[in-house]
Amino acid sequence: MWDCAGTGRSETEKAEVRTLDVGCGIRKYPGSIGIDLNPASAADVICDLDRFPYPFADRTFDQLRAIHVIEHLTDVIRSMEEFHRLVKPGGRVRIETPHYTDFSSFCDPTHKHHLNSFSFRYFGDNHGGFGYYTQAKFREISVRVKLLAFWRWLGFEALVNRFPRFRKFWEFYLCYVVRGKAMELEFEPIGPPVPDRGRAAGSKAG
Repeated sequence: MWDCAGTGRSETEKAEVRTLDVGCGIRKYPGSIGIDLNPASAADVICDLDRFPYPFADRTFDQLRAIHVIEHLTDVIRSMEEFHRLVKPGGRVRIETPHYTDFSSFCDPTHKHHLNSFSFRYFGDNHGGFGYYTQAKFREISVRVKLLAFWRWLGFEALVNRFPRFRKFWEFYLCYVVRGKAMELEFEPIGPPVPDRGRAAGSKAG
């Protein structure tokens, strides 16, 4: 196990690392490098996920996984900027998080954010006029919404996932009755890494 202040792996080992598991917990993705704040986790690097940058060079990974993590982080936009920095062009960022209408979204006191299937649109072309939040841009590869079992059995889940317009209608008018459970989202980072805000502020001050 490494600490953020450590030297890390050799260049040969780094070349073999492809997947970063952010907030890996005790079930780290096989073959990945795991980072987590909790020393009792299976993390390879113990790191505060709300402190940036993470201890890796730009474009280190082919894929990044944040499985039921983003809702725990303080700043979703800054976290996405960091994910963007770490993943190579053509790579993938996979995020799984509760849908905000699910019981689990609000019953966990460590959840800081409650998201829906359009919450990440601000990082893409269809940003609803809010693209100025960040320079980090992602191409949406896929969005899959899981519904509670009863609604899945009735076929609503298939409709929500097959037709984007129906998904938007569901989010607007139906989701408090036909409740969601979780979301699986996959993105590709586009463009150069966003400069670290802390470094940029420090260089201006200097």
